Amino acid sequence: MNRRIQGIGMTSRRTRERMITRLIEQGISNKQVLAVMADTPRHIFVDEALETRAYEDTALPIGHNQTISQPYIVAKMTELLLENGPIRKVLEIGTGCGYQTAILAKLVDQVYSVERIAPLMKKSARFIVGT
Repeated sequence: MNRRIQGIGMTSRRTRERMITRLIEQGISNKQVLAVMADTPRHIFVDEALETRAYEDTALPIGHNQTISQPYIVAKMTELLLENGPIRKVLEIGTGCGYQTAILAKLVDQVYSVERIAPLMKKSARFIVGT
């Protein structure tokens, strides 16, 4: 596996596990959501200079006056979406860096995502299947 994706130090699997522990402490209980978030390397969705902060429970800038949502918000929105069982299709408005899209893509049959800021769309396209 690519070393950048796998992560080292503050971007390691152990750091992701600490994020999951925090999410559980904050009330996230959907095991599928927690597993997908543990397996999705959030640090690759932020600028390299911010990688060491990727697993903090905070929003981080992704450029163009936009942010990647804090992990708790991503987990909570996803948990609420799946609250009544599996979902076949999701329309996401505002792809941003593609992190939420990547989480959804592992939990939902089809994800349609729209981004109005061309540079963000281009940047996130490298993470999205079918582009």
